[in-house]
Amino acid sequence: MPIRSLAPALLSLAALSGCATTATQPPASTPVAQAEQRAPVTILVSIDGFRADYLTRGVTPNLNALAAGGVEAPMHPSFPSKTFPNHWAIVTGDRPDHNGIVANSMEDAARPDEKFTMSSDDPFWWNDVEPIWVTAEKAGVRTATMFWPGSNVPWGGTQDKEWPHAIHGGTRPSDWAQFNQQISGTQRVNMVLDVVRRPTDIRPRFLTLYFDTVDTAGHINGPDAPETTQAIAEVDRHIGELVAGLKAMGQPANLIILADHGMAARATNRIIALDSIANPADYRVVESGPYASIAPVPGHEKALEAALLKPHDHMQCWRKGEIPARFHYGSNRRIPPYFCLGETGWEVQATKPRAKVSGGNHGWDDRAPEMQALFIANGPAIVPGAKPAGDFANVDVYPMLAKLIGVTPRPGDGNAATLAPIVKP
Repeated sequence: MPIRSLAPALLSLAALSGCATTATQPPASTPVAQAEQRAPVTILVSIDGFRADYLTRGVTPNLNALAAGGVEAPMHPSFPSKTFPNHWAIVTGDRPDHNGIVANSMEDAARPDEKFTMSSDDPFWWNDVEPIWVTAEKAGVRTATMFWPGSNVPWGGTQDKEWPHAIHGGTRPSDWAQFNQQISGTQRVNMVLDVVRRPTDIRPRFLTLYFDTVDTAGHINGPDAPETTQAIAEVDRHIGELVAGLKAMGQPANLIILADHGMAARATNRIIALDSIANPADYRVVESGPYASIAPVPGHEKALEAALLKPHDHMQCWRKGEIPARFHYGSNRRIPPYFCLGETGWEVQATKPRAKVSGGNHGWDDRAPEMQALFIANGPAIVPGAKPAGDFANVDVYPMLAKLIGVTPRPGDGNAATLAPIVKP
């Protein structure tokens, strides 16, 4: 307002003020702002490579507090105890043999010139089983993923044959982020909190959050190294940031914090070289490490079987259809014809390594103590101090997640009864 017009305006305001003071009616009371009553959200947090017994190292006050006020139990991974197969098992409720992600590195006869890696986002590899965020989106439940293997893939879509970066159709979470290891843990937490701050109509009810630093430290340094313990403490601080941020905004949340697998030490003197057992002219190694998946050279099957399918120290080999039933593994089209599994801590490699082997790895027997994974549940829908009903595998998490977010789970390998005792009716 120009200065010359202020005087008349102030006189008018004074006159209105005078009228107000002589009125017989009492002044209207000032309305008190009501705090928003927020409905609970469900946040699924993966701490990659967090072995169940890492909680006992005395560096995880935030995780231990959530465990003490909620539910904590060691969780069996699915076999093989690898990152991508297990993350997909958790969100589909199907073991790798059924969900199609059978390994971190795999092949499919329908795509003979391609190989799946942990950066593959062609829906072809992922379309076998629908993940829970797709089920939720179809049911009108908004979802958001701050990293999760496969969450960047438009599920049900198809890749353009002429333009590989173009995907037709498919469903993603309403909000998702492409994995980038350089995004810090604090930034990841803040991105989740920012999404939860949104107005109700665009606020997700189901979210995921992913941390990779514990797994990375375990691979480089080994599970017992001080650097790994430091990484455990660091991710615990990020969990504390998440809990504090949710509390500050008055957002109730059911937190499901888990790992995909554990970690075991590896060493130079625990390597089994395949070329010292079988003739390399008879086979091709598809994947190696704690286990080796092996494709025969056509016509060389008999010679390969004679070499592989006999007793070996620290390793056992099978035809894929004869892998022991307890592994729930061996029927999927993407599993090569022969499979050799090392004793926990022993690796099966194509050749003897030239450099010293150290650090840690995973992929061994899913029942080995070193492979057991973290599981903590805490929130308004969780029964404090409850325990799973019997043996507990990660595919059992899926039906519990479906119940928490109010969607109908698709049939799968998960047993809803296992975690039913920890969720309030």
